[in-house]
Amino acid sequence: MASVSRSGWFHSPPSGLLRRALQLPTLLYRLRLGWLLGHRFLLLTHRGRRSGRVRHTVLEVVHYDRRSRECVVAAGWGARAGWYRNLQAHPALAITVGREYYVPEQRFLSDAEVRATLRAYQRRHRLAARLAARLLGTPIAQAAPVPMVAFRPRAR
Repeated sequence: MASVSRSGWFHSPPSGLLRRALQLPTLLYRLRLGWLLGHRFLLLTHRGRRSGRVRHTVLEVVHYDRRSRECVVAAGWGARAGWYRNLQAHPALAITVGREYYVPEQRFLSDAEVRATLRAYQRRHRLAARLAARLLGTPIAQAAPVPMVAFRPRAR
């Protein structure tokens, strides 16, 4: 993997109202209503690196390619995010996005791919990018690159 920032954009998990708002996609997936989120969020099923237990994490999709069905997600808390470290130890078990469910192939993006993905995200999702820029203090395409992972259906 390339030299992507290990620290991520955020230094501590959100609290208060922001934390509750960020938990909404998880609630929708638990209620089997994740399809309402379309391709903006996915449910990652992965194995704990130490415990070996199956874990579920809802992540924002920063890029979705309809042709290849590839989803790209960012580790906003950097390489120390639990789900990210779990993927380094064990490949993802499953992805649920929109009405799709599949066993994925995964790959960690290079710095160049991360920067291109962030520029495209900023163009496609102007409001979300502006909100992120306020939190980060700089436009996301200019912020330090964060680790990203791409998932696509495993070839048979």
